Amino acid sequence: MPDDPPTPPANVPADLRDALADCTPTQLREAATYAQELVTHRERKARLDEAEASQGATPDSDSRPAAVPMKASITTKTINDNQYYYWQWRDGDEIKSKYHGPVEDAD
Repeated sequence: MPDDPPTPPANVPADLRDALADCTPTQLREAATYAQELVTHRERKARLDEAEASQGATPDSDSRPAAVPMKASITTKTINDNQYYYWQWRDGDEIKSKYHGPVEDAD
């Protein structure tokens, strides 16, 4: 029946289902975009963690440049439809970044 709303997945927490049910179409589109970006981020992080574990790398290994502090994390930036990894950290009130390398597709 086209007038009935879709059935939410059973494994989605009830509070999230309720919050989504109260959203406007614009908010739902923004939430969907955010959710997809979050999936991409978490899958990438899992791949990086897996690759680091298999190579025996540690946060202070040679893969981290000397100018990058231990508290830095890897983030992605999209530039001209290409994705790149950057080390990123906070230095006082300033956020600093250092190029790490291109994001390579797992496909």
